[in-house]
Amino acid sequence: MKIGTQNQAFFPTDILEKFKYIKAMGFDGFEIDGKLLVENVDAVKAAIAETGLPVTTACGGYDGWIGDFLEVRRKNGLIQIARILEALAEVGGKGIVVPAAWGMFTFRLPPMTSPRSLEDDRKAVSDSLRQLDEVAGRTGTTVFLEPLNRYQDHMINTLAEARAYIVDNKLKHTKIIGDFYHMNIEEDDISAAFHANRDLLGHVHIADNHRYQPGSGSIDFKRHFDQLRADGYDGYIVYEGRIRAEDPAAAYQQSLQFLRTC
Repeated sequence: MKIGTQNQAFFPTDILEKFKYIKAMGFDGFEIDGKLLVENVDAVKAAIAETGLPVTTACGGYDGWIGDFLEVRRKNGLIQIARILEALAEVGGKGIVVPAAWGMFTFRLPPMTSPRSLEDDRKAVSDSLRQLDEVAGRTGTTVFLEPLNRYQDHMINTLAEARAYIVDNKLKHTKIIGDFYHMNIEEDDISAAFHANRDLLGHVHIADNHRYQPGSGSIDFKRHFDQLRADGYDGYIVYEGRIRAEDPAAAYQQSLQFLRTC
């Protein structure tokens, strides 16, 4: 399995030193913040050239969700995501991770009444995805549509729901990202969901059931990794989560070593 990581607070802030540190820890790639990439394309190129550590994908770094309630924010987000995809093409990255929204609204907490209908939710997200799919096609990148759990988003919660957007809109450059943490909440069976959507699965995020480092909770990573292998998944698996330990660097290293045995 190719295992990458997002940034962590204990990583160096200098871009080249960050890349060196991530590679020395034993990771195979780096999922970069989109804004950091756009503002430092040349430095990122230089770091890749010197270390050989690839940028796998981008996540975050833009203002405005693809399903934002505010139209001005949605359109602004699309402009910024398009620029991130262009920057990813410059450095050899695969694509960008995008949820419909994060923390904007949930039916599970008050007020429990959305300011927009479900039909209009779907229209907004579909329009955004069609626009970004065109940009991805032009830049040779991919949009990775991410389902989030019900407490963080109300529009796309399962891999099947993400699949429906891709199929219904006939998207050619958009795939699904499966996140172990969110899937642990929303899917009946993580492995079964991976298998059912194996043809559209393009990226994976990992954290344990409580959002901390893999190996410190209750998710059966070996079982689900075996399913991914059986289905021929050859993309990256990227750490996205927090660390609960007195020595976060040591705990992160230990977690990576654990995953290498799964």
